[in-house]
Amino acid sequence: MKLPQLKMGDLVARMPIVQGGMGVGVSLSGLASAVAEEGGIGVIAAAMIGLTNPASGKDHAKNHIDALASEIRKAKEKTKGVLGVNIMVALSNFADMVSTSIKEGADVIFSGAGLPLDLPQYLTEGTKTKLVPIISSGRAARIICKKWLSKFDYLPDAFVVEGPLAGGHLGFKPEQLDDPNYTLEQIVPEVLDAVKPFEEESGKSIPVIAAGGVYSGEDICKFIRMGAAGVQMGTRFVATHECDADDKFKQAYIDAKKDDITVIQSPVGLPGRAVKNDFLQQVSDGEKSPFKCPFHCIKSCKVEKSPYCIASALINAQRGKLKAGFAFAGANAWRIEKIVSVKELFAELKNEFLQACSGLPNPLHPEEVKS
Repeated sequence: MKLPQLKMGDLVARMPIVQGGMGVGVSLSGLASAVAEEGGIGVIAAAMIGLTNPASGKDHAKNHIDALASEIRKAKEKTKGVLGVNIMVALSNFADMVSTSIKEGADVIFSGAGLPLDLPQYLTEGTKTKLVPIISSGRAARIICKKWLSKFDYLPDAFVVEGPLAGGHLGFKPEQLDDPNYTLEQIVPEVLDAVKPFEEESGKSIPVIAAGGVYSGEDICKFIRMGAAGVQMGTRFVATHECDADDKFKQAYIDAKKDDITVIQSPVGLPGRAVKNDFLQQVSDGEKSPFKCPFHCIKSCKVEKSPYCIASALINAQRGKLKAGFAFAGANAWRIEKIVSVKELFAELKNEFLQACSGLPNPLHPEEVKS
């Protein structure tokens, strides 16, 4: 028995593990290339990526384009593995980030924080970039499939289904986060059912990738047995040597206790999961006052009411300046005890998967079984 490959049409990753795109600047070429080299899908986060270069000029639009192109190129120099870019629909420069990713030859674009209803319009002739929406319900999967078919004669190359235990901005209402009807275990089968008619009608396979709280090889086994083609993991990859965030950011995960992982209301109008710290306490206590927006990075950000700039807070944290920002984190971040290499993490996940899946009858994927 072995971990199955993750296939999106003619694109094949040796391991069914997607590294979640984490911004601002937490997953850049360093982490993405290391994951891709181990056989997973490494993902660069496009959100406000221009801020990762402190020496960049005042042309914010150009800074983001140049930074993303540079990170994709650097990652490609380090690996021939599968590389993706995560681009939030809510970004005000969404079109620039998508066009740049396709131009630079990214293998996959993952897109959530809104429904990417027009994503296929950016594909140019001859490009092979796969398009993978990030969703949180079967209904969203159906809407996207219908819209893409009618408007572009195109179906998603896969879906990432993100549950309520994910880190960062969440596609759920606050009251849904602890509702048993919205667990990842509930919504993965819903999305599988939603895409099945489109697969049967088109003859195209649409892999479903489970995300949000996936922590161990045992979790990977569980969701693959459920019918998922793979998993997406973000939190586990933060505590790696190759992660592009400052070591103080990673240490925040290691130091965190279970009750330090909290859900905040982000300035962009969505709930978000993060590690409690003094900065967030000051926000909660009303000690932060509204500011002038230097970027307008997120379309939905209520600048006139926001007590702080989410982009500034996140890039400060990425740089290790946690007194002026905070670390987004998944619900299981408190379980992390040490920083390891990406190679060590993959070996651990593989061993846990094999232990969890050994002895289970009727494997879902025939390639799991080796005589």
